[in-house]
Amino acid sequence: MTDVVEVKEGELVLARHIPATVVWQDGLNFFSQDDEFIQVGAWGYNEGKELKAHIHKEVKREVLWTQEVLFVRSGKLKANIFDTSENKVAELEVNAGDVIILLQGGHGYDILEDGTQVLEIKNGPYLGPDIDRRRL
Repeated sequence: MTDVVEVKEGELVLARHIPATVVWQDGLNFFSQDDEFIQVGAWGYNEGKELKAHIHKEVKREVLWTQEVLFVRSGKLKANIFDTSENKVAELEVNAGDVIILLQGGHGYDILEDGTQVLEIKNGPYLGPDIDRRRL
């Protein structure tokens, strides 16, 4: 994962940017640590590969904060990354095919190209804007 960029506050990872050249490789590749609330991986297999069926067990988990994943389908954006003290600490250019994992601190976005399309995934349940977030 040499091209992966991590934005940190000390040892705390705030964000992890995975360029398309790293995301879309052969096999199964995960970009999350086991203790992170959101788990992010990508697969690339050829025809004939069988992935064995499975069922996820019911397991109680304690989720302390929302973590998000963005997949940029097309276009480009700038992700503004803030530390836990609300200081802007990084700007990451995220291009088509890239993935960014937002783990802690804050974030905002500037859309850099017309027609930018983004898939956002985050853990839930969503408790509404007044409970779930605070604008910086």
